[in-house]
Amino acid sequence: MSEKIPAEPPVLIPENEIRRRVGELARQVSSDYAAAKELHLIGVLRGCFIFLADLSRLLTVPRQIDFMAIAAYGKNSAPSGAVRLIMDLRTNIAGKHVLIVEDIVDTGNTLEYLMSTLLPRKPATLKTCVLLRKRARLEKDVKIDYLGFDIPDRWVVGYGLDCADGHRALPYIGVVKTD
Repeated sequence: MSEKIPAEPPVLIPENEIRRRVGELARQVSSDYAAAKELHLIGVLRGCFIFLADLSRLLTVPRQIDFMAIAAYGKNSAPSGAVRLIMDLRTNIAGKHVLIVEDIVDTGNTLEYLMSTLLPRKPATLKTCVLLRKRARLEKDVKIDYLGFDIPDRWVVGYGLDCADGHRALPYIGVVKTD
């Protein structure tokens, strides 16, 4: 399979729709954590960085941000099934309210791995906020507490997501054509 990435990939989710939905998610998260002393956002690098930045700026609750890096894809555009930790947290999350912020749930393997890695660290709460989910590809029954959009089983780029490190900075979610 070879990806053909045009200079302007076709739009799946336009910028204004993303902005509207991220605002809704931020209001919901802020409401749910209004009584919390602080919320710890854990971004899953690299694809989450734009979503996490936009979401965190709209939150009205005190928050800290940390990152993890996970490898779930091989050299092609299909998940390999194997998940490994590349970079761990810098902070201790024991007793803290934690929200995993993820760009996309494809098979669910990465989110399942993150939950199994973070739960033993005894956070007060551990929830998930995911921008995109591909229901058709799910292999794991993972709980998503806050979901932006369900999308079809297509390779998508933009708003932090990439294909071969390209198109991350697009302000919308676009579709990569494959043959």
